[in-house]
Amino acid sequence: MTEPEEDDAKLRTGIQSIEVGFQLLKALAASPRAMMLRDLAAAADMNPAKAHRYLVSFQRLGMVAQDPVSGRYDLGPFALQLGLAGLNRLDPVKKARPILSQLRDDIDQTVGIAVWGNHGPTVVHWEESSHPVTVSLRLGDVMPMLNSATGRLFGAYLPRQQTLPLIERELKERRDDNLPDLPRSLADYDAVCADVRAHGAARTLGGVLPGINAISFPVFDASGHVSMALIVLGAQTVFDAEWGGAIDRQVREIAHRISTELGYLGGTPPTGTAGHA
Repeated sequence: MTEPEEDDAKLRTGIQSIEVGFQLLKALAASPRAMMLRDLAAAADMNPAKAHRYLVSFQRLGMVAQDPVSGRYDLGPFALQLGLAGLNRLDPVKKARPILSQLRDDIDQTVGIAVWGNHGPTVVHWEESSHPVTVSLRLGDVMPMLNSATGRLFGAYLPRQQTLPLIERELKERRDDNLPDLPRSLADYDAVCADVRAHGAARTLGGVLPGINAISFPVFDASGHVSMALIVLGAQTVFDAEWGGAIDRQVREIAHRISTELGYLGGTPPTGTAGHA
């Protein structure tokens, strides 16, 4: 092996002591509260004496802080700065795009991303399947609040004061629309939103586009707020829209994965029960 190859091999092996000590930081990050040394060492699969040596160094660096009264360890000020710096550099849509491309290939259904814009739920990314659906949606289009899966999703998870003007306007402007699934009052819409939250996603069966099923899943940020919606849609003849079905399970897992990468620490939203509306 030549000298450059030896140097490259050393770089690939990394510094084992850093990787070992990092287990303590992972354990603290996963814990809802400060930890005693014995518990922290056990969580990191390390003996307490060894853990203590790492913690002394981490304290000097500001990665760990120790309460002088209880003796418990918690994440330190620099660990918090590091986490905030990482969150501030996250672009949710940029992070989701390559994942959505792979998802489209895996399930062979049209997928997209919508965010909340000045005029409501706005489509910002689109990936067509090998059997693209005939739709008039374009990037920048705003989805209706009352009968689109994406509009209902944002209606269910955003603060009501943020969505109420759009909901009330649609209720007024569309009161004569002859659609069986269209909410006719704010109470009707509240019931729809409660159903969305119960399932952890919104679903329409031919609601906006005849013959097209759609499901929209929330992606949450580090504060627990919905940052965007993952949309999947397809022709009713080839799209399994059942709660708990293959599409629901796979896209729901992707939405939770992206949420976790954005710093969301909550649990997975409720999974729908097959056969229920």
